[in-house]
Amino acid sequence: MGTDGCAETWMQAKERDAPGRRGPWVRLVGLDPGLRHTGWGVIEVDGNRMRAVAAGSIDTDGERPLAERLRQLHIGLTGVLAEYQPDEAAVEETFVNRNPVSTLKLGMARGVVLLVPALARLPVHEYPANVIKKSVVGAGHADKQQMQIMVNHLLPGCTFSSADAADALAVAICHAHHRATLAVWSAAAAEQGAGTGQGTGRRRAGNGGPGRGAQR
Repeated sequence: MGTDGCAETWMQAKERDAPGRRGPWVRLVGLDPGLRHTGWGVIEVDGNRMRAVAAGSIDTDGERPLAERLRQLHIGLTGVLAEYQPDEAAVEETFVNRNPVSTLKLGMARGVVLLVPALARLPVHEYPANVIKKSVVGAGHADKQQMQIMVNHLLPGCTFSSADAADALAVAICHAHHRATLAVWSAAAAEQGAGTGQGTGRRRAGNGGPGRGAQR
């Protein structure tokens, strides 16, 4: 399992993860599925603020049987989640390859990538590649170089040696943006619902007044 340098080392992250140390920050892990290389990236968010924690890739042995490679992927991902203790996970949706055998193998790897955080009882969110690119760069057809430049811009101090790790960080950033938007919508809906309930209560009180007065 490879690890790239971000804002923190593993030991720094573990020290800050002591009970009560994380504060309002929510930790997200982004996952970019692949049988040969699965990228992972861990970030923390607090409102509109984001900071990088770590990133890397899980590499399987191409000389091993498929079942063994899936096992390697499962063990690697389980280790990442155990080490960094994320609160939520986000996974990139994969496209259909022209080669049906490759598509089938990629689907199996993606199944493992979805399963591991689900077994850890994490909420798992999925995003298509064009949505991720639009969230990070602003264009749904951005290339990898544009993505990496924006990841570096949005997460200062984070370096990565592989495109898989950069893609995984982009998945995490995408989820951070979407969960922030969802939080705003939910708060607005709750406020609107509370206002409607109060208005209904006032109308009922007003209707009840004359009735009581008539009885007197």
